[in-house]
Amino acid sequence: MSKATETLQQKIKEAALGGGEARIASQHKKGKLTARERLHFLMDEGSFQEIGMMVTHRSTEFGLEREKYLGDGVVTGFGTINGRLVYVFSQDFTVFGGSLSETHAQKICRIMDLAMQNGAPVIGLNDSGGARIQEGVVSLGGYADIFYRNTRASGVIPQLSAIMGPCAGGAVYSPAITDFIMMVENTSYMFVTGPNVVKTVTHEEVSSEELGGASTHSSKSGVTHFSCANEIECINNIKALLSYMPQNCEEDAPAVAYEAGNEKRPKLNNIVPENANQPYDMREVIHEVIDADSFLEVHKNYAENIVVGFARLGGKSIGIIANQPAFLAGVLDIKSSNKAARFVRFCDSFNIPLLVFEDVPGFLPGTDQEWNGIISNGAKLLYAFCEATVPRITVITRKAYGGAYDVMNSKHIGADMNYAWPTAEIAVMGAKGAAEIIFKTEIAAAKDPAAKLKEKEMEYIEHFANPYRAAERGYVDEVIMPEDTREKLITAFKMLKNKVDNLPRKKHGNIPL
Repeated sequence: MSKATETLQQKIKEAALGGGEARIASQHKKGKLTARERLHFLMDEGSFQEIGMMVTHRSTEFGLEREKYLGDGVVTGFGTINGRLVYVFSQDFTVFGGSLSETHAQKICRIMDLAMQNGAPVIGLNDSGGARIQEGVVSLGGYADIFYRNTRASGVIPQLSAIMGPCAGGAVYSPAITDFIMMVENTSYMFVTGPNVVKTVTHEEVSSEELGGASTHSSKSGVTHFSCANEIECINNIKALLSYMPQNCEEDAPAVAYEAGNEKRPKLNNIVPENANQPYDMREVIHEVIDADSFLEVHKNYAENIVVGFARLGGKSIGIIANQPAFLAGVLDIKSSNKAARFVRFCDSFNIPLLVFEDVPGFLPGTDQEWNGIISNGAKLLYAFCEATVPRITVITRKAYGGAYDVMNSKHIGADMNYAWPTAEIAVMGAKGAAEIIFKTEIAAAKDPAAKLKEKEMEYIEHFANPYRAAERGYVDEVIMPEDTREKLITAFKMLKNKVDNLPRKKHGNIPL
């Protein structure tokens, strides 16, 4: 073996050790995989090609010139997941705590540039203590270089972020711009300012997990879309998520083989209760309509009054937005509007057709909602649907009241097909409230106001609490039996496959942020 060959092999071995065996052992002791182990489980076997293995930092201050590691705390490269090209970076906590230096940032930017040029998803496995303090503004500039690329890539290629350890300060804003974030319970956290700063400024005592752990961000803030029990589950979620989306905005999502059969689903006839005020789980409807075991729910623990996620219908990828009558009666509020709007815009960016299941009694009333901007936040969902040019279909299962009827992908804002079940109620408001307003004088003058109210309530129900007025106007294309829903949707989406709908020429719209 020549000396040159021996030198190369020695350097490869050195790079593979990252910060050394002791730090790798420490990583394992915390229940965490190393940067390279994560890539091993994520990528197809033998497909990963590393870029920048020999890169080292350039700092000459605070003693850093005496401590250099090949790769400088991040492993970058490309390969395949289920045979499809992806670009990845995996931060190495064993090297300077995964902190971001000038060269560390340049390696990530290089990967993102290649992903944009070649139209493939980019995946970030984040495990970093933040900016490398010893490099000062150079490190901060590196973050800004990444943010800029995240923004330029938004809507062009899918961007996925997995938080595998700490992610603090400026580091959180790159994942925040990406399309989906997943976190690992008990070993990952995200926050702009940590517990010590919080205690100093606000005198609040809070742990890292409480402040910015996976549970907090999946249920309270909505920052993360998936909370995973461990790193392997997180990696498997990345693979599953990618299977529903295309490589870039110019392509369609991959389809899976599907053999048509009997598409009737009789169970759907019995899910919606006869009592209009009785809740039911909209997920039962979703699971009966879609291909078996194909639903991947997004933001499951956040804003539970609306359900969003990916599924397959007839082998094709679709995005689902559904009111959830089992939680807050399925009303729209600030959180659910934001959650759904973000999902609609992702699907529209990447040519994924949208299916809406509607059972909504309106927007959530109250000072908290009004003072915190339900108007502008609700308008985000309205804007997202109005702007979407992908095939869009709505199924009204029960209530479609007031402005929420308009917002939930109504015909008036560009839906392509609208179906209603016989149980659908399309009206300005619920029968009781409507009767109290319309027949206020008659009810007040009646000998028995309660009986008169009931009488007028039933009159309103007969006139408006049904789908037929809307069908007469063409606002609903067809009133269908629930059991026929799956067959109708497969046929309709097939009909809409080549839909073309261009927005007016403009730089970009001004969504009410």
